[in-house]
Amino acid sequence: MTLAYRGEPFHGWQRQPHDVSVQQTVEEALGKILRCGVVPVVGAGRTDTGVNASQMMAHFDIAEPLPDDPSDIIRGLNSLLGRNIAVYDIFPVHDTAHARFDATSRTYHYHAHTVKSPFSYPLSWQAPTSLDFDKMNEAAAVLLETSDFTSFSKLHTDVKTNICKVTEARWVRDGEDTWVFVITADRFLRNMVRAVVGTLVDVGRGKISIDEFRKIIEKKDRCAAGTSMPAHALFLHSVTYPYPVHR
Repeated sequence: MTLAYRGEPFHGWQRQPHDVSVQQTVEEALGKILRCGVVPVVGAGRTDTGVNASQMMAHFDIAEPLPDDPSDIIRGLNSLLGRNIAVYDIFPVHDTAHARFDATSRTYHYHAHTVKSPFSYPLSWQAPTSLDFDKMNEAAAVLLETSDFTSFSKLHTDVKTNICKVTEARWVRDGEDTWVFVITADRFLRNMVRAVVGTLVDVGRGKISIDEFRKIIEKKDRCAAGTSMPAHALFLHSVTYPYPVHR
């Protein structure tokens, strides 16, 4: 399944005991359409509260094959899911395919605008006009040499390792007054992108140097890094697999 969602109304992707999540909403809608109760859905990642996805991949298992043309199912799902979640496609994959474990890379985008706009704000962060994006890109290049991202990981998580391989990290101008931070890695830690962006912003503001940015990484201490940036400007942009998937 290929879908997208706006994160603001949800308590993240993953099902929560007392809050509404994207996963729960999709599972319940799918169960109604297929008339088989709640259908467990596994996403490619676990976006945090308020984080958006312009492309989330997910898989589910059912006993009976779906029609060759799933357009009626997709249309029914979209009518149930409301305005904040959109399902784009549903397609068969091999029996052992796994949306999360099979993913070879994920790309996140963090959006920023430097001129106040009532239209940009809901999905972009208003950055100071004085930010030095060239310096921020110099610092971002250090991430390509980094393997241990403990300094940018949320504390007290249950992951076994903080090792990630970042293959792209750069600020790209997206318009006269808009920028996007693009970061691609084989995996991401909880809160990692927002912590990375917050620390890069400290470089752009002149609060820390590029050398100090490097030392923050070497400390492997979340308290040494910058603040976690607001979730509303962060998007899971794309997910890649070693086999063809529909977009």
